[in-house]
Amino acid sequence: MEEKQTYKAAMDEMEGIVKRMEDNKLDVDELGQKVKRVSELIAFCKSKLRDTEEEVEKILKTIGE
Repeated sequence: MEEKQTYKAAMDEMEGIVKRMEDNKLDVDELGQKVKRVSELIAFCKSKLRDTEEEVEKILKTIGE
């Protein structure tokens, strides 16, 4: 069963990949795959931030009424 992705888990995964890249622990075969994964994680995080911002704006608007 696949767990629902969280912002924190995505950030942790990206940090781990970047650390491996900085430490030269990724071989050429993994590099393309990991760069693709990071781009997917970035897209997820952007979407999550945008959704959260919209939700907060709705809440603040409701409070202000």
